Amino acid sequence: MRILSVDHGEKRIGLALSDETATIASPLKVVEHISRAIDAAQVAEIAAQNNVALIVVGQSFDDEGAPNPAGRRAARFADELKNQTNIPIEMWDESFSTQEARSARIQLGVSRKKRAGHQDAFAAVVILQSYLESRRAQAAS
Repeated sequence: MRILSVDHGEKRIGLALSDETATIASPLKVVEHISRAIDAAQVAEIAAQNNVALIVVGQSFDDEGAPNPAGRRAARFADELKNQTNIPIEMWDESFSTQEARSARIQLGVSRKKRAGHQDAFAAVVILQSYLESRRAQAAS
């Protein structure tokens, strides 16, 4: 079962895709933000092209555990995505995914020049890998 994760941002949407066994997340692509409806249609099409069985949308929260403004935008995007596809959609805590993606690329020795720019697809990988590991932990217990 392939799973697609979405790192929804104001300017760009990072996408990551799992392998067939839903074990490993890999960066897929970055979609430039146009409008919520068009963005959702593009993501739904990409999900269909990749035979995705589940879409995980990252959502961030404030210190009290409520969705922050970015988290509310992600929830509205997920609602629009539900109108565009029959693929199940889950929200997943994505707090600090961009920072984790940046740190991981530094640890991997990626040069500063190659790290410059957007972390969106890598943040989507962090979200998806976190989701996959949580599922494995639940299945093991």
